[in-house]
Amino acid sequence: MSTTETTTPSGDPRERLVAVRSEVAKAVVGQDAAVTGLVIAMLVGGHVLLEGVPGVAKTLLVRSLAQALDIDTKRVQFTPDLMPGDVTGSLVYDARTTEFSFRQGPVFTNLLLADEINRTPPKTQAALLEAMEEHQVSGDGVPRPLPSPFMVIATQNPVEYEGTYPLPEAQLDRFLLKLVLPLPDRGEEIEVLTRHSSGFNPRDLAAAGLSAVASAEDLAAAREEVRTVGASPELLAYVVDLVRATRNHPSVSLGVSPRGATALLAAARAWAWLAGRSFVTPDDVKALAVPTLRHRVALRAEAQMEGVTTEAVISGVLRSVTVPR
Repeated sequence: MSTTETTTPSGDPRERLVAVRSEVAKAVVGQDAAVTGLVIAMLVGGHVLLEGVPGVAKTLLVRSLAQALDIDTKRVQFTPDLMPGDVTGSLVYDARTTEFSFRQGPVFTNLLLADEINRTPPKTQAALLEAMEEHQVSGDGVPRPLPSPFMVIATQNPVEYEGTYPLPEAQLDRFLLKLVLPLPDRGEEIEVLTRHSSGFNPRDLAAAGLSAVASAEDLAAAREEVRTVGASPELLAYVVDLVRATRNHPSVSLGVSPRGATALLAAARAWAWLAGRSFVTPDDVKALAVPTLRHRVALRAEAQMEGVTTEAVISGVLRSVTVPR
């Protein structure tokens, strides 16, 4: 995923959101597709799962996004001994008043970085389910709304790495996108070293020239505009045919759910809006199909043994389903 617009932020929400990508690039080299994916998720109020080996700037990417949007962010390092209350908050006894009060956890923020989420057991992973779906946390039976905007960006190491717990399907389905961060190519890696040799400090983004080019108000206005992007009945039928084809694929044990179909449509609308269009095309759907659906498809064991990947399944489905004119 990539688009080519590079503009100076002005009063137009689209220009401001497009400028976010250029601003993040001041700190992060060679991850343009991931940056665009994060902006798309922001535009539709979705969450993102970032996967990559250690050292490909997953955490730096999230911090840079928060800086460019001027929103609050908190980071939770997920570990095997992390408890659900460490994320959502818990009831604390106050000896002075002899009453229990709710102490907010780090989830009460605009952008929560759930770092290495698959290094904690499923019980703690599931603590985020309500927050991601309902944008609230319930403690002692009382629902507590989260700030707006609210977004979870979870990072994970590839599942083959030692000491990881696979995310349950119910949680994977709540991520709008799964973005895979590749290792940089030779030129990009040279650029990374050049910046560091020139004094770049990833812990001081302001010194790197990163500044806020958009705000929460710009994001809210942009979201309203994205909701007006149209989709024809033929386009909606195309999205449904794509997800239904994953359920019937011989290599798949669990296909894409109806939530996945709505996620694909929402992501395609944001992509079309970023490109300056007021309607969605089949090409928009194709551009977002892999990052939106790859984590919603479960392969049969024999298919995995044969080396089949979810990306290959989705690519095959895109070739097999008739594209509307």
